[in-house]
Amino acid sequence: MEERTLQPCYTLKQLVQYFFKLGYAGFGGPVALIGYMHRDLVEEKKWIRDEEYKDGLALAQLAPGPLAAQLGIYLGYVHYKTLGATLCGLAFVLPSFFMVVIIGMAYKIFGGLPWMQAVFYGVGAAVVGIIIISSYKLTEKSISKFNVNSFAQHWLLWLFFIVAAVVTIITEQEEVLMFVAAGLFYMFSKAPPKWIKKSLVANSVLLFQIGLSNYELDTFRKIAWFFTKAGAFVFGSGLAIVPFLHGGVVTEYKWLTEHEFIDAVAVAMITPGPVVITVGFIGYLVAGFPGATVAALATFLPCYLFTILPAPYFHKYGKHPSIKAFVDGITAAVVGALAGSVIVIATRTIKDIPTALIASATIVILLKMKVKEPYIILVAALIGIILKLVL
Repeated sequence: MEERTLQPCYTLKQLVQYFFKLGYAGFGGPVALIGYMHRDLVEEKKWIRDEEYKDGLALAQLAPGPLAAQLGIYLGYVHYKTLGATLCGLAFVLPSFFMVVIIGMAYKIFGGLPWMQAVFYGVGAAVVGIIIISSYKLTEKSISKFNVNSFAQHWLLWLFFIVAAVVTIITEQEEVLMFVAAGLFYMFSKAPPKWIKKSLVANSVLLFQIGLSNYELDTFRKIAWFFTKAGAFVFGSGLAIVPFLHGGVVTEYKWLTEHEFIDAVAVAMITPGPVVITVGFIGYLVAGFPGATVAALATFLPCYLFTILPAPYFHKYGKHPSIKAFVDGITAAVVGALAGSVIVIATRTIKDIPTALIASATIVILLKMKVKEPYIILVAALIGIILKLVL
């Protein structure tokens, strides 16, 4: 801990420039992005010590919100505290935010044209395949391998997974309280805290509300509250937020149609930076640029606070067995909800043989070859255009 007070070998400007570049050129989703940070900042530049990186990664996995963005915020905090965390977080998120807003503008203007529909015909099917593989990999990483021994050893986590998946399929939305309950149950069963009889405060949620003139205030309040919950309660990385967004955006508020939601996920896959930035695209479709701004702020502000507030204490308390058990329980339920959402989305997107073939081919390619998701999306878009011209 004492080494953290030493003078860093890089300037804040250099670190901000790095995260700005990662924000506009870092493709591949959260797993790839956190890998880039370790390769560049720990191994090559040696700006961050491996221990500091691991602390940041552990905190990002513990707290709700987008994994890569939280890790970037923490690494900015390591030597430059709140100012570094703030500037690095903004530099990382803003490039992709403006990209999705621009795409949202084009989508609104040209969304009704045949070529745009053809593009997303292929892309939507590929996204389903990508989500299936992401769900599979996230399940293995978060719970255990798919074998009998692992099922027996981690049976309670698998039970949380199955229950969450079934509930998501039936209700077509994410039940936040179920996640918290899973975390608490697993913590009390595996590593009950010594102070269990004392009054505990598990989490705090910031209600972020914005009023803007010339727009319907009620719409912005709903956007702010819904996306605050997305940022404050959703554990897991990248596409783990998909079931929560689907339940609110499509089912509850009916802001987007099923096809528009799939398109929003596709936009997140073809743009660099954090996958969660799709909230900016969704916000734009709902209420223009102000809606995009409110949605992005509401989503990323909780994760920012959940990173910088516990950062000074995490090195000491983050590895406590009770805290780790709580996170394990929540993660199992969240991953189960993601698996359930895959089924819901797939049944509504895969409606004919071509889309089924595109989705299947995507799964095979991701399992057997080292091909980045953006390339698959671009090829799927071309296939969609060709199929629409032929059919």
